[in-house]
Amino acid sequence: MTIIDTDLVLSAPVNLRDLGGIAIDGGVLRTGLAIRTDDLAYVTEEVAEQLVAEGLTAVIDLRSPVEVSLTGRGPLATHPIAYHHLPLIANVAESMDRDAPALSHEGMGLMYLRMVEGAAPQLVTALNVIAHTPGAAAFHCAAGRDRTGVLAAMLLLALGAADEDIVSDYALTGANMVAIMQRTAPVMGAMWKALGFDTDALAATSSLLEGSMDVSMRNLLGTLRAQYGDPLTPLRAAGLSDATIARLRERALAA
Repeated sequence: MTIIDTDLVLSAPVNLRDLGGIAIDGGVLRTGLAIRTDDLAYVTEEVAEQLVAEGLTAVIDLRSPVEVSLTGRGPLATHPIAYHHLPLIANVAESMDRDAPALSHEGMGLMYLRMVEGAAPQLVTALNVIAHTPGAAAFHCAAGRDRTGVLAAMLLLALGAADEDIVSDYALTGANMVAIMQRTAPVMGAMWKALGFDTDALAATSSLLEGSMDVSMRNLLGTLRAQYGDPLTPLRAAGLSDATIARLRERALAA
């Protein structure tokens, strides 16, 4: 497959936030453990330096191989931090209905469930990275919304956060969606073209800027609880251990 070139402009993230402050089992999640964000591959050198200076020691890249091939790792690649490529969707094209590529909040919820069930090993590895990296771990996809939102939800579930708090964190991205789409448009447009999708058709059938985006995460959590009881069951089956959960909770509560 031929990848279409794009003029990559370095820019600051528009959907970056530390998960610190969320209520978890035993207290409140501290800052400096887990950062969720939109694409880190084309941040400015100034942003890269600031993140490292503030304690970043690991990056978890949830993007597909095609997305990574478009941008590489960017300025953070020149810094002494660990890089873990853990794609939650191996082939973005196969995750979409080519004949009817409608993007809706309900559809995203179903996609999230497929991620949890189909990419459980990657999610378990990501949680282990967060548990054992000596500083902060930042995880990202393109928008910092969907794949990033799924990992954030699994982390917060492991830490004992309430579903409502998980949904509230996820929904914070809603206010950033316009800025996210503007920032990621060149890269995402090149990717969709490379995969044979009509970008105008995708935009025309998307309803992701309408209504409340919390529907997607509510549907994911509700479906996991209805099907499994324990929403972490798919991850436990893929190797998530009680020791890792205990390590996460210990680090999350440490002063």
